[in-house]
Amino acid sequence: MTHPFLDLPPLSAAHFASIEDRVARLLGTGQDVVIMQGEALLPLEGAIRGTAGPGTVALNVITGPYGQTFGNWLRDCGATVIDLAVPFHTAVTAEQIRAAFAEHPEIDFVSLVHAEAATGNTNPVAEIGEVVREQGALFYLDAVASIGAEPVLPDAWGVDLCVIGAQKAMGGPAGVSAVSVSERAWARMAANAGAPRRSYLSLLDWKERWIDGGRKALLHAPAQLEMLALEACVEQIETVGLDTVMARHAAAASATRAGAVALGGGLEPYVYEAREAAPVATTLRAPAGVVASELVARALASNPALPLAAGGGALAKEMIRVNHYGVDAVRSAVGASLVALGSAMAEKGLGVDVEGALRAVEDGWG
Repeated sequence: MTHPFLDLPPLSAAHFASIEDRVARLLGTGQDVVIMQGEALLPLEGAIRGTAGPGTVALNVITGPYGQTFGNWLRDCGATVIDLAVPFHTAVTAEQIRAAFAEHPEIDFVSLVHAEAATGNTNPVAEIGEVVREQGALFYLDAVASIGAEPVLPDAWGVDLCVIGAQKAMGGPAGVSAVSVSERAWARMAANAGAPRRSYLSLLDWKERWIDGGRKALLHAPAQLEMLALEACVEQIETVGLDTVMARHAAAASATRAGAVALGGGLEPYVYEAREAAPVATTLRAPAGVVASELVARALASNPALPLAAGGGALAKEMIRVNHYGVDAVRSAVGASLVALGSAMAEKGLGVDVEGALRAVEDGWG
């Protein structure tokens, strides 16, 4: 007996192209959109390796772990990299970007993460985009976490390479991703002798063999299940309305922050300013003397499905993350996460107000 997942007709080139068009509408872009057959790290790395090389002077903004990864890729390509690192409890500012250009006018590439799910901050891309446009640099943006949770407007913001993934706020699959590419970025790739060609990392292959060919013949067999799941999650956003989906994420972030403060016990927001907090995840600083990863493990013991995690690496000691994106951007997930954290904190002898936290969630949701 066959399973419906195993008995699907092949995905046609026309169907593939239609899904790309829907993603382009989601981004409000007239740029080329390429759907890539892998998790978002594939276009994130492919876009850097396609456009950067010896002679590139890159301003790499670090507001979390992905910024560090981008810097490593840029250096590996032979680029000169100027890192602009800001504390993970805050966001970078347009003024800091402008100051970096003033000090290094030779910068011709800027890499930035929009929302950092890992650290809970979000960066003011619209304002930063104005500065980058003034300087004429190529603008590369990781919008994997932000798409679906807050506005992502590559054309309006002057973003040349905007990478998205479906697995967070879009509520879709992890195994497929997309990137919008400006004409300037295509030209930079075409002139880059080191850009991947005939490679799974190659965006130029998609440009030359797919887009320039009128999107008639796919490069290889598509990841069919993931493509259909991507189409379904875009259709769901279209049906509900992008503004509604973004409002739900904003409400989840507001309610989580308010509930954590009301819970007490020494728990406090990791990102100091609410306006700099990402709508996809709220990071919290563990109470003094408490190891965050141990507290999270205790909270998850009663319900492993809760969207709770400790910070990665060294942050595991101090950071707790509530991942309220996709299907978890709902009151029940936020409330259950805070109840579980409150119970774990109470077991450690910390004074918490669980009922107060739940009231704050309800009040903060609106």
